[in-house]
Order: sequence, then C-alpha cells, then structure tokens
Amino acid sequence: MDSPSSSSVMAYGLTNASDWWNEVNNSPIWQNHIFHSLAALYGFVALVALIQLVRIEIRVPEYGWTTQKVFHFLNFVVNAVRSLVFVFRRNVQGLEPEIVRHILLDMPSLVFFTTYALLVLFWAEIYYQARAVSTDGLRPGFFTINAVVYAIQIALWLFLWWKPTPAVLTLSKIFFAAVSLFAALGFLLYGGRLFLMLQRFPVESKGRRKKLQEVGYVTTICFTCFLLRCVMMFFNAFDKAADLDVLNHPVLNFLYYLVRLLCL
Repeated sequence: MDSPSSSSVMAYGLTNASDWWNEVNNSPIWQNHIFHSLAALYGFVALVALIQLVRIEIRVPEYGWTTQKVFHFLNFVVNAVRSLVFVFRRNVQGLEPEIVRHILLDMPSLVFFTTYALLVLFWAEIYYQARAVSTDGLRPGFFTINAVVYAIQIALWLFLWWKPTPAVLTLSKIFFAAVSLFAALGFLLYGGRLFLMLQRFPVESKGRRKKLQEVGYVTTICFTCFLLRCVMMFFNAFDKAADLDVLNHPVLNFLYYLVRLLCL
C-alpha cells in the first residue's frame, strides 16, 4: 500500500507535468521554436530530394522524366511547401477565408499521397514484370485513383467554402484517414509481395542483400507511418483535443510530423 507521502509526490509530479504541457502549448515562444524546427527539418529533406533529382538528371539526362525523377521532384515539392507552411504557421492560421487555410494545410498531404503511391506503382511494376504479367493497367489505374482522390477532396473544399459546417470538416478528415489507410494497404500488399519474391532468390551478393533489406525497411516504415496517420486523422475528426492543425498543439505537431519524416 502506498504511503501518503508517495501519493503526494506522484500527484505533485502529475500536476507539474500538466502545468508544463499547458505552458508549452500556450507559449508563443515555444510554438515558434517548435514550428521553426519542423520547418528546418522539412527544408533539409526538401534540399536532399532536390540534390538527388539534380544528380540523376546529370547522370542520365537522356531518359526524360523517369519514375525515380518524378518521385524525387514530388518529394521536394511536398517538403518545401510543408517547410514554408511551418515558417509562416502563425500567418497561415489567421488566413481568411477559412477555405484558403484548409487548402494550404491539406494540399501537401495530397501530394504526399501521390508521391508514395508512385513508389507503390514502381514496386508493383517490378513485381509483375518479374512474374511475366502484363503491367499495362497499372499506370492508368494509378492516374485514375489519384484523379478520384483529388476530385473528392476538391469537392469537399468547395462544400467547405460554400457551407463551412462541422459535419463537412469531419467528413474531410475521415476522407484523409481513408486515403492514408489505402496507402498503408498498398505498401503492405506490393512491398510485402516484392520482399517475399526477392527473398526466394539466392542472396549471392552484398548489393542484392542490401536491396532486400531496403525493401523490407521501407515497406515496414511506410506502412506504419500511413497507418499512424490514418489513426491520428480519425481521432482528429471526432476529437478537437487531437487536432494537429492549430497553433496551441506544438508538441503534438512536433511528434506527429517528426514520425512522418521517417517515411521520407
């Protein structure tokens, strides 16, 4: 049985932790430091993606816009825009009409989905080509899925502009959760298939072993990150306390977006 003194110490510790949490969340200085740190991290990733794109273009300029080049370009765009949004987070939060704020905050997530759906497409093509199965329907399917996702999101933005009700906002967040779940399942399906297929081949060289590990790591990380995003967006839709698109949740924002950087 706990003594009165130990219970008092525990209660005091919890009170202090709660006070610290509220102080950090409501402090403009902490908010600026955290959002600027996120801006620097995403800016660095954007720079790395741009350098990779330039290196590939210099090495093989004759191949045009390959899947790899498009992937790095979209990665650069997503992270550069996200970095700028974090730099001007306070200004973005005060934008009117409200629909402009929603578009600025949601558009990077849409392009993020397209970027990693492109990676799933690349893996699916490798998998089916190795099994001598036609890949003719994969790219039209990729474009169709993206067109549907963007069309639905644009329709939701128009509804929010016309009649900004809590129900439409909730539906928009549920839609993002569903898109994230779809991406997670795509990584699990095609990343898992490619990993198992590569595992069946004899690992003769260090390079092939590294490629097998790379597919396994990326599949696991991307599946986990998109699944986490799905769960967070679902809770965000029904619980205001879990809203990540506000200034007074800088710690949650930092942890959430830091985990998302693992996908990159």
